[in-house]
Amino acid sequence: MIDTHAHLDACADPPGELMARARAAGVRRVIAVGSGLESCRKVLAVCEREEGVYAALGIHPHQAGEAGERDLEELRGLLGHPKAVAVGETGLDHYRDYAPHDLQEALFRAQAALAPELGKALVVHSRAADEGTVAVLSELPESVPVVLHCFSSAALLEPALERGWYVSFAGNVTYPKAFELRWAAARVPAARLLAETDCPYLSPQPVRGDRNEPAFVVHTLAALAEARGVDPGELGRAIEANAAEAFGLS
Repeated sequence: MIDTHAHLDACADPPGELMARARAAGVRRVIAVGSGLESCRKVLAVCEREEGVYAALGIHPHQAGEAGERDLEELRGLLGHPKAVAVGETGLDHYRDYAPHDLQEALFRAQAALAPELGKALVVHSRAADEGTVAVLSELPESVPVVLHCFSSAALLEPALERGWYVSFAGNVTYPKAFELRWAAARVPAARLLAETDCPYLSPQPVRGDRNEPAFVVHTLAALAEARGVDPGELGRAIEANAAEAFGLS
């Protein structure tokens, strides 16, 4: 199994301990996400120490008010690391509104352009910004693997299905009232489904109240398997294959 989106540098426990528990739970690989340049540097250091950890590096839309050209140039350099497999997370967040919308869009477009330039996947954060997200992503070449991380908007499902984007579900799909998310999870083609923790946030229902971590992606997998009416082990292998395809993992 793989956790396709984990903020290891934001977790309370050291990455080595997190990965040991993940491996004990059958989670062999993790995509660790850098949110901002300092976070990206920390994530790459973890990747160099820990087997099975790869990096998605980006500047979060919350930071759009502070990011400039020099930041993008440094990000481009960091993405040259051999264990950097994706650009992001990047995107639009009009829910928290921590940065002006025009600056968020400019930063999103600039990072989206790095994905085809560098031959990497694009990991997308979208909250209360469906129309703007689709507008930017629709300009990308079809060859760019797009991952809608922590999927939470039914309005994005049809564009995702039409354009072949990967759809990744986090621990909130396990919540008792998340009927719409489970409905969406049942509609995503088997070859485009991913699972994540988004740890240390969004702990799955069986461990809700605890700090989330990569080992807990098995709970998200169980909820996805139930929603789709398939065996969890079979689905876990399919998701691992999907992640390998999306992120170019061997």
